[in-house]
Amino acid sequence: MKQVRVNIRSVANAATIRREQRNGRDLIIVPSATLPDDVVMNGILYPADEIAKSFKGLERTPAPLGHPTLNGRFLSARDPEGLNAHYIGAWNENVRQEGGRVLLDKVIDVEVANRTEGGKSVLSAIEKGGPIHTSTGLLCRLEAANGQAGHSKIARSMEFDHDAIMLDEQGAATPEQGVGMLVNAQGEQEEIEVINSALAEADRDLDWALESVARALEKRERAPLLDRMKTVLLQALGLEGSPSEQLNKDAEMTVSKEQLDALSAKVDALSESHASMVASHNEVVNSIKVMTDAHAQAVANQKAQDVAEHTDLVGKVVAANLLDEDTAKELTLNALRKLAPQATPGKAAALNAAYKPTGAKAEYQLPEGD
Repeated sequence: MKQVRVNIRSVANAATIRREQRNGRDLIIVPSATLPDDVVMNGILYPADEIAKSFKGLERTPAPLGHPTLNGRFLSARDPEGLNAHYIGAWNENVRQEGGRVLLDKVIDVEVANRTEGGKSVLSAIEKGGPIHTSTGLLCRLEAANGQAGHSKIARSMEFDHDAIMLDEQGAATPEQGVGMLVNAQGEQEEIEVINSALAEADRDLDWALESVARALEKRERAPLLDRMKTVLLQALGLEGSPSEQLNKDAEMTVSKEQLDALSAKVDALSESHASMVASHNEVVNSIKVMTDAHAQAVANQKAQDVAEHTDLVGKVVAANLLDEDTAKELTLNALRKLAPQATPGKAAALNAAYKPTGAKAEYQLPEGD
Protein backbone atom coordinates (compact mmCIF):
# COMPACT_ATOMS: atom_id res chain seq x y z
CA MET A 1 0.00 0.00 0.00
CA LYS A 2 1.19 3.51 -0.80
CA GLN A 3 1.83 5.92 2.08
CA VAL A 4 0.58 9.50 1.71
CA ARG A 5 0.01 12.56 3.82
CA VAL A 6 -3.50 14.01 3.85
CA ASN A 7 -4.44 17.56 4.93
CA ILE A 8 -8.17 17.76 5.63
CA ARG A 9 -9.55 21.28 5.86
CA SER A 10 -12.68 22.09 7.89
CA VAL A 11 -14.18 25.06 9.75
CA ALA A 12 -14.57 25.76 13.47
CA ASN A 13 -17.73 27.53 14.61
CA ALA A 14 -16.70 30.89 16.09
CA ALA A 15 -19.96 31.10 18.04
CA THR A 16 -18.81 28.29 20.34
CA ILE A 17 -15.41 29.78 21.21
CA ARG A 18 -15.00 30.26 24.98
CA ARG A 19 -12.44 31.61 27.45
CA GLU A 20 -11.18 30.16 30.71
CA GLN A 21 -8.26 30.27 33.13
CA ARG A 22 -5.96 27.41 34.08
CA ASN A 23 -3.13 27.77 36.54
CA GLY A 24 -3.51 31.53 36.34
CA ARG A 25 -3.14 31.60 32.53
CA ASP A 26 -5.75 33.00 30.12
CA LEU A 27 -6.81 30.45 27.51
CA ILE A 28 -9.09 30.53 24.47
CA ILE A 29 -10.85 27.28 23.57
CA VAL A 30 -11.81 26.76 19.90
CA PRO A 31 -14.01 23.68 19.39
CA SER A 32 -13.53 22.06 15.99
CA ALA A 33 -14.36 18.87 14.11
CA THR A 34 -12.81 16.64 11.49
CA LEU A 35 -13.23 13.29 9.71
CA PRO A 36 -16.87 12.15 9.75
CA ASP A 37 -17.29 8.38 9.66
CA ASP A 38 -17.04 6.84 6.18
CA VAL A 39 -16.44 10.19 4.49
CA VAL A 40 -15.17 10.12 0.89
CA MET A 41 -12.79 12.90 -0.22
CA ASN A 42 -10.79 12.99 -3.46
CA GLY A 43 -11.90 9.43 -4.19
CA ILE A 44 -10.58 8.14 -0.84
CA LEU A 45 -12.85 6.41 1.68
CA TYR A 46 -12.03 6.95 5.37
CA PRO A 47 -13.76 3.98 7.07
CA ALA A 48 -15.36 4.48 10.48
CA ASP A 49 -13.44 1.55 11.99
CA GLU A 50 -10.09 2.98 10.83
CA ILE A 51 -10.97 6.39 12.29
CA ALA A 52 -12.03 4.76 15.58
CA LYS A 53 -8.68 2.98 15.86
CA SER A 54 -6.59 6.11 15.35
CA PHE A 55 -8.42 9.34 16.27
CA LYS A 56 -7.11 9.38 19.86
CA GLY A 57 -3.68 10.05 18.40
CA LEU A 58 -4.74 13.70 18.04
CA GLU A 59 -4.76 14.18 21.82
CA ARG A 60 -2.14 16.72 22.98
CA THR A 61 -0.78 17.25 19.46
CA PRO A 62 0.36 20.71 18.30
CA ALA A 63 -2.14 23.12 16.72
CA PRO A 64 0.27 25.17 14.58
CA LEU A 65 -0.64 28.18 12.48
CA GLY A 66 -0.79 26.56 9.06
CA HIS A 67 0.80 23.28 8.04
CA PRO A 68 4.53 23.41 8.88
CA THR A 69 6.76 23.57 5.82
CA LEU A 70 10.49 23.62 5.12
CA ASN A 71 11.75 24.88 1.76
CA GLY A 72 8.24 24.59 0.35
CA ARG A 73 7.70 21.01 1.53
CA PHE A 74 5.38 19.84 4.27
CA LEU A 75 6.84 18.32 7.42
CA SER A 76 5.64 17.10 10.81
CA ALA A 77 4.31 19.66 13.28
CA ARG A 78 6.48 17.95 15.90
CA ASP A 79 9.65 18.65 13.93
CA PRO A 80 11.79 21.27 15.76
CA GLU A 81 11.94 23.53 12.70
CA GLY A 82 8.22 23.19 12.25
CA LEU A 83 7.66 24.19 15.87
CA ASN A 84 9.99 27.18 15.57
CA ALA A 85 8.19 28.57 12.54
CA HIS A 86 4.55 27.71 13.26
CA TYR A 87 4.00 27.29 17.01
CA ILE A 88 1.69 29.95 18.52
CA GLY A 89 1.04 28.42 21.96
CA ALA A 90 -1.84 26.22 20.80
CA TRP A 91 -2.51 22.50 21.12
CA ASN A 92 -5.33 19.97 20.68
CA GLU A 93 -7.13 18.22 23.51
CA ASN A 94 -10.44 16.64 24.57
CA VAL A 95 -10.46 14.51 21.41
CA ARG A 96 -13.57 12.35 21.16
CA GLN A 97 -16.12 10.89 18.74
CA GLU A 98 -19.66 12.20 18.82
CA GLY A 99 -22.40 12.03 16.23
CA GLY A 100 -20.23 10.11 13.80
CA ARG A 101 -17.35 12.57 13.62
CA VAL A 102 -14.16 13.44 15.47
CA LEU A 103 -14.46 16.45 17.78
CA LEU A 104 -11.60 18.23 19.51
CA ASP A 105 -10.75 21.50 21.26
CA LYS A 106 -7.95 23.82 20.28
CA VAL A 107 -6.47 25.45 23.38
CA ILE A 108 -4.65 28.75 22.79
CA ASP A 109 -2.47 30.31 25.49
CA VAL A 110 -3.17 34.04 25.05
CA GLU A 111 0.16 35.22 26.47
CA VAL A 112 2.19 32.89 24.24
CA ALA A 113 0.09 33.71 21.17
CA ASN A 114 0.78 37.42 21.70
CA ARG A 115 4.54 36.79 21.35
CA THR A 116 4.31 36.20 17.59
CA GLU A 117 2.68 38.06 14.71
CA GLY A 118 0.95 34.86 13.64
CA GLY A 119 -0.48 34.32 17.12
CA LYS A 120 -1.72 37.92 17.23
CA SER A 121 -3.42 37.40 13.86
CA VAL A 122 -5.25 34.34 15.20
CA LEU A 123 -6.43 36.23 18.29
CA SER A 124 -7.61 39.10 16.08
CA ALA A 125 -9.57 36.72 13.84
CA ILE A 126 -11.22 35.20 16.91
CA GLU A 127 -12.19 38.65 18.22
CA LYS A 128 -13.84 39.48 14.88
CA GLY A 129 -16.08 36.45 15.32
CA GLY A 130 -15.67 34.99 11.83
CA PRO A 131 -15.23 31.29 11.05
CA ILE A 132 -11.81 29.85 11.89
CA HIS A 133 -10.51 27.32 9.37
CA THR A 134 -8.69 24.25 10.62
CA SER A 135 -6.83 21.47 8.83
CA THR A 136 -5.92 18.03 10.10
CA GLY A 137 -2.61 16.56 8.98
CA LEU A 138 -2.39 12.77 8.99
CA LEU A 139 -0.39 9.95 7.44
CA CYS A 140 -2.09 6.88 6.03
CA ARG A 141 -1.64 4.05 3.57
CA LEU A 142 -3.91 3.88 0.55
CA GLU A 143 -5.43 0.54 -0.35
CA ALA A 144 -7.04 -0.02 -3.74
CA ALA A 145 -10.81 -0.23 -3.51
CA ASN A 146 -11.06 -2.92 -6.20
CA GLY A 147 -13.62 -1.08 -8.25
CA GLN A 148 -16.10 -0.31 -5.47
CA ALA A 149 -18.54 2.46 -6.36
CA GLY A 150 -17.95 5.99 -5.09
CA HIS A 151 -14.24 5.74 -4.32
CA SER A 152 -11.07 4.27 -5.74
CA LYS A 153 -8.95 4.00 -2.58
CA ILE A 154 -9.39 3.21 1.13
CA ALA A 155 -7.36 4.89 3.87
CA ARG A 156 -5.72 2.44 6.27
CA SER A 157 -3.33 2.67 9.24
CA MET A 158 -4.02 6.36 9.88
CA GLU A 159 -1.56 8.26 12.06
CA PHE A 160 -2.55 11.80 13.13
CA ASP A 161 0.23 14.39 13.28
CA HIS A 162 -1.56 17.67 14.12
CA ASP A 163 -4.67 19.79 13.60
CA ALA A 164 -3.62 23.22 12.35
CA ILE A 165 -5.28 26.62 12.57
CA MET A 166 -5.66 28.19 9.12
CA LEU A 167 -6.21 31.87 8.36
CA ASP A 168 -5.55 32.97 4.77
CA GLU A 169 -3.81 29.75 3.74
CA GLN A 170 -6.03 27.46 1.70
CA GLY A 171 -3.51 24.73 0.85
CA ALA A 172 -2.80 23.10 -2.48
CA ALA A 173 -5.80 22.14 -4.59
CA THR A 174 -4.43 18.92 -6.05
CA PRO A 175 -1.99 16.22 -4.94
CA GLU A 176 0.50 17.26 -7.62
CA GLN A 177 0.92 20.68 -5.95
CA GLY A 178 2.08 19.39 -2.58
CA VAL A 179 4.99 17.26 -1.42
CA GLY A 180 5.66 16.27 2.19
CA MET A 181 8.70 15.14 4.13
CA LEU A 182 8.74 12.29 6.62
CA VAL A 183 11.53 11.12 8.92
CA ASN A 184 11.88 7.36 8.52
CA ALA A 185 13.19 4.80 11.00
CA GLN A 186 16.79 5.43 9.90
CA GLY A 187 16.47 9.14 10.69
CA GLU A 188 16.46 10.06 7.02
CA GLN A 189 13.94 12.32 5.39
CA GLU A 190 11.88 10.90 2.56
CA GLU A 191 9.40 12.62 0.30
CA ILE A 192 5.80 11.52 0.30
CA GLU A 193 2.80 12.62 -1.69
CA VAL A 194 0.45 15.15 -0.09
CA ILE A 195 -3.29 15.15 -0.72
CA ASN A 196 -5.29 18.22 0.25
CA SER A 197 -8.98 17.71 0.91
CA ALA A 198 -11.83 19.76 2.33
CA LEU A 199 -14.88 18.56 4.23
CA ALA A 200 -18.26 19.66 2.90
CA GLU A 201 -19.47 22.55 5.04
CA ALA A 202 -23.19 22.52 4.31
CA ASP A 203 -24.05 20.79 7.58
CA ARG A 204 -21.82 23.18 9.52
CA ASP A 205 -23.53 26.17 7.89
CA LEU A 206 -26.89 24.75 8.98
CA ASP A 207 -25.57 24.37 12.55
CA TRP A 208 -24.48 28.01 12.55
CA ALA A 209 -27.89 29.13 11.32
CA LEU A 210 -29.68 27.21 14.07
CA GLU A 211 -27.32 28.52 16.75
CA SER A 212 -27.79 32.08 15.48
CA VAL A 213 -31.56 31.73 15.72
CA ALA A 214 -31.23 30.31 19.25
CA ARG A 215 -29.04 33.23 20.34
CA ALA A 216 -31.43 35.72 18.78
CA LEU A 217 -34.39 34.21 20.65
CA GLU A 218 -32.42 34.28 23.90
CA LYS A 219 -31.56 37.94 23.42
CA ARG A 220 -35.20 38.69 22.67
CA GLU A 221 -36.26 37.08 25.94
CA ARG A 222 -33.79 39.27 27.81
CA ALA A 223 -34.83 42.44 26.01
CA PRO A 224 -35.68 45.31 28.38
CA LEU A 225 -39.20 46.58 28.76
CA LEU A 226 -38.57 49.58 26.53
CA ASP A 227 -37.51 47.40 23.62
CA ARG A 228 -40.57 45.24 24.03
CA MET A 229 -42.81 48.31 24.04
CA LYS A 230 -41.17 49.45 20.81
CA THR A 231 -41.85 46.03 19.31
CA VAL A 232 -45.52 46.22 20.32
CA LEU A 233 -45.81 49.69 18.85
CA LEU A 234 -44.30 48.60 15.54
CA GLN A 235 -46.45 45.47 15.34
CA ALA A 236 -49.60 47.39 16.17
CA LEU A 237 -48.83 49.83 13.36
CA GLY A 238 -48.10 46.98 10.97
CA LEU A 239 -44.40 47.86 10.77
CA GLU A 240 -41.63 45.24 10.70
CA GLY A 241 -38.40 47.20 10.07
CA SER A 242 -36.40 49.37 12.42
CA PRO A 243 -37.96 52.67 13.58
CA SER A 244 -35.61 54.77 11.45
CA GLU A 245 -36.30 52.73 8.32
CA GLN A 246 -40.03 52.92 8.80
CA LEU A 247 -39.95 56.67 9.45
CA ASN A 248 -38.18 57.15 6.15
CA LYS A 249 -40.56 54.81 4.31
CA ASP A 250 -43.88 55.75 5.87
CA ALA A 251 -43.52 59.35 6.94
CA GLU A 252 -46.92 60.17 5.47
CA MET A 253 -48.86 57.03 6.39
CA THR A 254 -52.18 57.42 8.19
CA VAL A 255 -53.38 55.32 11.08
CA SER A 256 -56.94 54.12 11.46
CA LYS A 257 -58.98 54.56 14.63
CA GLU A 258 -59.00 50.77 15.12
CA GLN A 259 -55.21 50.67 15.00
CA LEU A 260 -54.94 53.53 17.47
CA ASP A 261 -57.43 51.84 19.82
CA ALA A 262 -55.54 48.54 19.64
CA LEU A 263 -52.27 50.32 20.21
CA SER A 264 -53.68 52.24 23.14
CA ALA A 265 -55.00 49.06 24.74
CA LYS A 266 -51.61 47.33 24.43
CA VAL A 267 -49.78 50.32 25.83
CA ASP A 268 -52.25 50.51 28.75
CA ALA A 269 -51.71 46.82 29.48
CA LEU A 270 -47.96 47.30 29.49
CA SER A 271 -48.26 50.35 31.71
CA GLU A 272 -50.48 48.48 34.18
CA SER A 273 -48.03 45.57 34.24
CA HIS A 274 -45.14 47.92 34.87
CA ALA A 275 -47.07 49.80 37.58
CA SER A 276 -47.91 46.50 39.27
CA MET A 277 -44.26 45.50 39.30
CA VAL A 278 -43.27 48.87 40.75
CA ALA A 279 -45.96 48.60 43.45
CA SER A 280 -44.81 45.10 44.41
CA HIS A 281 -41.24 46.31 44.59
CA ASN A 282 -42.25 49.22 46.83
CA GLU A 283 -44.15 46.89 49.16
CA VAL A 284 -41.10 44.68 49.56
CA VAL A 285 -38.90 47.72 50.23
CA ASN A 286 -41.34 49.08 52.84
CA SER A 287 -41.57 45.71 54.60
CA ILE A 288 -37.79 45.45 54.78
CA LYS A 289 -37.61 49.01 56.15
CA VAL A 290 -40.13 48.24 58.90
CA MET A 291 -38.13 45.20 59.99
CA THR A 292 -34.85 47.11 59.80
CA ASP A 293 -36.23 50.01 61.88
CA ALA A 294 -37.64 47.63 64.50
CA HIS A 295 -34.33 45.85 64.81
CA ALA A 296 -32.44 49.14 65.12
CA GLN A 297 -34.80 50.32 67.87
CA ALA A 298 -34.42 47.04 69.77
CA VAL A 299 -30.64 47.34 69.56
CA ALA A 300 -30.80 50.94 70.82
CA ASN A 301 -33.06 50.00 73.74
CA GLN A 302 -30.82 47.14 74.77
CA LYS A 303 -27.75 49.38 74.58
CA ALA A 304 -29.40 51.97 76.85
CA GLN A 305 -30.30 49.28 79.38
CA ASP A 306 -26.77 47.91 79.34
CA VAL A 307 -25.29 51.39 79.90
CA ALA A 308 -27.60 52.02 82.87
CA GLU A 309 -26.81 48.64 84.41
CA HIS A 310 -23.09 49.15 83.93
CA THR A 311 -23.23 52.54 85.69
CA ASP A 312 -25.20 51.07 88.59
CA LEU A 313 -22.82 48.13 89.08
CA VAL A 314 -19.77 50.43 88.96
CA GLY A 315 -21.27 52.43 91.84
CA LYS A 316 -21.86 49.31 93.91
CA VAL A 317 -18.37 47.92 93.34
CA VAL A 318 -16.75 51.25 94.24
CA ALA A 319 -18.97 51.71 97.31
CA ALA A 320 -17.94 48.25 98.55
CA ASN A 321 -14.27 49.27 98.18
CA LEU A 322 -13.66 46.34 95.80
CA LEU A 323 -12.13 48.55 93.06
CA ASP A 324 -11.47 52.19 92.42
CA GLU A 325 -13.86 53.99 90.05
CA ASP A 326 -11.54 54.17 87.01
CA THR A 327 -10.74 50.47 87.18
CA ALA A 328 -14.39 49.53 87.67
CA LYS A 329 -15.45 51.57 84.63
CA GLU A 330 -12.99 49.67 82.44
CA LEU A 331 -14.63 46.34 83.25
CA THR A 332 -17.19 44.85 80.87
CA LEU A 333 -20.79 44.49 81.91
CA ASN A 334 -20.41 40.71 82.27
CA ALA A 335 -17.34 41.15 84.50
CA LEU A 336 -19.22 43.60 86.72
CA ARG A 337 -22.15 41.21 86.96
CA LYS A 338 -19.82 38.49 88.29
CA LEU A 339 -18.21 40.90 90.76
CA ALA A 340 -21.49 42.43 91.98
CA PRO A 341 -22.40 39.70 94.56
CA GLN A 342 -19.23 40.54 96.51
CA ALA A 343 -20.36 44.17 96.77
CA THR A 344 -23.67 43.28 98.46
CA PRO A 345 -23.55 44.11 102.26
CA GLY A 346 -23.87 40.96 104.43
CA LYS A 347 -26.09 40.53 107.49
CA ALA A 348 -24.48 41.12 110.97
CA ALA A 349 -23.76 37.96 113.00
CA ALA A 350 -26.04 37.30 116.09
CA LEU A 351 -24.52 38.22 119.46
CA ASN A 352 -23.64 35.47 122.01
CA ALA A 353 -26.14 35.61 124.92
CA ALA A 354 -23.41 34.76 127.43
CA TYR A 355 -21.28 37.67 126.37
CA LYS A 356 -20.74 40.41 128.98
CA PRO A 357 -19.25 43.75 127.97
CA THR A 358 -15.84 44.56 129.44
CA GLY A 359 -15.93 46.90 132.51
CA ALA A 360 -19.39 45.89 133.71
CA LYS A 361 -19.76 45.62 137.42
CA ALA A 362 -20.21 42.08 138.71
CA GLU A 363 -22.88 41.49 141.23
CA TYR A 364 -21.79 39.26 144.14
CA GLN A 365 -23.95 37.75 146.81
CA LEU A 366 -22.35 37.35 150.22
CA PRO A 367 -22.67 33.98 151.87
CA GLU A 368 -25.11 33.90 154.72
CA GLY A 369 -23.65 33.84 158.26
CA ASP A 370 -20.59 36.02 157.55
